[in-house]
Amino acid sequence: MLFTVDIGNSYITIGGFAGKGLEFVASLVTNSRRTKEEYAMDFSEILRLYNANTKQITAAAICSVVPELTDTVVKAIKLLSGIDAMVVGPGVKTGLNIVIDNPAQLGADITASAVAALEKYTPPLVICDLGTATVFSVVDSKKRLRGVVIAAGVGTTLDAFTRNTALLPHVGIDAPASVIGKNTISSMQSGLVIGTAAMIDGICGRIEEELGESINVVATGKMTERIIPFCRRKITVCEHLLLEGLRCIYEKNKR
Repeated sequence: MLFTVDIGNSYITIGGFAGKGLEFVASLVTNSRRTKEEYAMDFSEILRLYNANTKQITAAAICSVVPELTDTVVKAIKLLSGIDAMVVGPGVKTGLNIVIDNPAQLGADITASAVAALEKYTPPLVICDLGTATVFSVVDSKKRLRGVVIAAGVGTTLDAFTRNTALLPHVGIDAPASVIGKNTISSMQSGLVIGTAAMIDGICGRIEEELGESINVVATGKMTERIIPFCRRKITVCEHLLLEGLRCIYEKNKR
């Protein structure tokens, strides 16, 4: 089994692959204060929950946007299985042609998702990751990663609303019955859900204009089910694109 770990700002997502098949996916809340022993115990429990065990782990791959937690997870996997995990970063082959100002600044999560998207879909592509931030990664028809657009994520926007505005309540991220809200809750939900969907349509349209060609749009991330149905353009959903990217990158680097 290839044990894959995506360390995000809000959640850590774990996936287990048998060949190209994704056998299970689980999530933990990201907590930089936890120790390698605590994460090793969590990983062990997740494996047990999905009828797997540590002896089945033959390799591990990590993608992280939380640098202070990366080494902890590497050590947790080593403690759990005796395996040295591959961490996506400098020195790891991805096969991705990155043409931004400073390729070293590109997040490992963006890299992994782009690698998987190029294996599964036809460029030019826009990969829309709906997580803590809403991130649009642009891959042109020559398979070059041209750049990125970053906006606040849906949950992040909601948190800012409720933290900084005394009279606005914390609401569920659900679609309202109509775009025009009839009360505070439906008005906020319209802005969050319909507003984000409209932003996705608008950003993708402007990217098409800039590239001068039609694009395929792929959406991933925890908010896809709530937002993408309200977009007006055709968008393909691949929930675990980043984990697929970790598998692809591991295959390019394994000995």
